[in-house]
Amino acid sequence: MNKKTISNIASFITLVFFQIFICNQLNFLDNINPFIYVLFIILYPIGFKRSWFIFTAFTLGLIIDFFLDTGGAHAAASVSAAYFRPLFLKFSFGAAYEHQSIKINSSELTQKLAYFSCLLFFHHLLLFTLIFFDVGKLELIIYRTLVVGFSSLILALLLNTLFNKN
Repeated sequence: MNKKTISNIASFITLVFFQIFICNQLNFLDNINPFIYVLFIILYPIGFKRSWFIFTAFTLGLIIDFFLDTGGAHAAASVSAAYFRPLFLKFSFGAAYEHQSIKINSSELTQKLAYFSCLLFFHHLLLFTLIFFDVGKLELIIYRTLVVGFSSLILALLLNTLFNKN
């Protein structure tokens, strides 16, 4: 195994433990519970095999589903986020994505913010749609997506800044 693979395994395990033992225990105002495990999907290296990435995202979501008892909603949202990630990368980084020369941690703040927020809010919208699965609860789905998405975005940017190697 090379250095990047070991680093990815370590970040996978760290984010799972951080989500399970810290973030899942937080409940700000009874419904704000940030989902920081999505940071793994956001920061996964671009050059790695896409099929392995989607399988890893499924495994990540399944582990979170097991601990939150959400019946596969996290797995489905994680796989969807992993699958559509190239669209968000292309939207946020443009030509740099086409040439596979993106360095997320050294990119401009506006590009990083656009990428993080698009992927997080997409993941959260799909997640809460699957959890509530009722058109009558559309306001609740949008509210939870915005509130939890915003808290996840702040925490993800904070963690990314704190643990950035640059």
